[in-house]
Amino acid sequence: MESNEFEKAKVFSFIDSVEYASGGILSKTVLKKETGNISLFSFAKGEALSEHTAPFDAMIQVVDGKGEIIIGGKSFFVEADQVIIMPANITHAVKAVEKFKMVLIMIKSN
Repeated sequence: MESNEFEKAKVFSFIDSVEYASGGILSKTVLKKETGNISLFSFAKGEALSEHTAPFDAMIQVVDGKGEIIIGGKSFFVEADQVIIMPANITHAVKAVEKFKMVLIMIKSN
């Protein structure tokens, strides 16, 4: 069975593990488990994930560039090496202020 996850027991860098797409968003699955997921995203400048909610907390770690995270209507501007937690059941959206890479960590709970 083929896995879409990153190879285990191998050193890698998030910043080098996803390219920027011209005018788009790319994502790669780092790990996918029943208890949560870790995904790596790259956004071209101006691209966005529209407002939505999730039933569990999610954490964004910025790898490169600058983004805007909107949580419950409040904007937070983030850049490389910064982290923000988006609470469960609160609307949130992600926008690329400039080209932008992030790791999204979602941990599910019962």
